Amino acid sequence: MFGAFRPTAVSLGGLLWKIPWRLSTTRKANVRKRLRAVDSVIEAVRASGVECGSLNKALELPKEHEMPPKDKYTTYSPYGRGYRKGIHKVPKWTRRTLRTNPKGF
Repeated sequence: MFGAFRPTAVSLGGLLWKIPWRLSTTRKANVRKRLRAVDSVIEAVRASGVECGSLNKALELPKEHEMPPKDKYTTYSPYGRGYRKGIHKVPKWTRRTLRTNPKGF
């Protein structure tokens, strides 16, 4: 217990995740770039003439330039302070569509 092989925080708690409290300017720029890329794909599919339910849902989502910064970088969380949390704290946040939030939050 107190010898050379005493347990440390890392060995007791497993992998120590270090998620920054806020997004850096570079990561914010990458979020905007990713949103614009998705917008361009949706527009290309719409221009091709394909019609499907998922395309109709995607066309209802706001575009990157229509979204306020609050919705670009944070998402609704019922447990977070102020009911918002940073988008980078959501699992697999680069692969999810997090453009819609409840009204008023």
